[in-house]
Amino acid sequence: MDLKIGDFDHADAGQMNVYLNYYKENEMTANDNPPIGIILCSQKDNALVHYATGGLSQEIFVSKYKLQLPSEEELVALIESDLKHVRKIIKIMNKSKTYIF
Repeated sequence: MDLKIGDFDHADAGQMNVYLNYYKENEMTANDNPPIGIILCSQKDNALVHYATGGLSQEIFVSKYKLQLPSEEELVALIESDLKHVRKIIKIMNKSKTYIF
């Protein structure tokens, strides 16, 4: 996990990819799951994240952190929105019998 003070930059994805490659080659044991990288930053541009992390052999996730916790109502709305999105994806996957992870 990498916490960035500033905006996401394409170099952040490259740096995380280096860390994950090192871990896979030098630290992983036979029973370990593949490592994932999480980059938390103050701002992110979705297009930049898409192109900076696309095609990497590692799982790298980028998210914007908040300096203040959302209200209870905002959290409930966010969770309900995410659940609706996940249910929609599952419905599509079940219809097409295609599974992408």
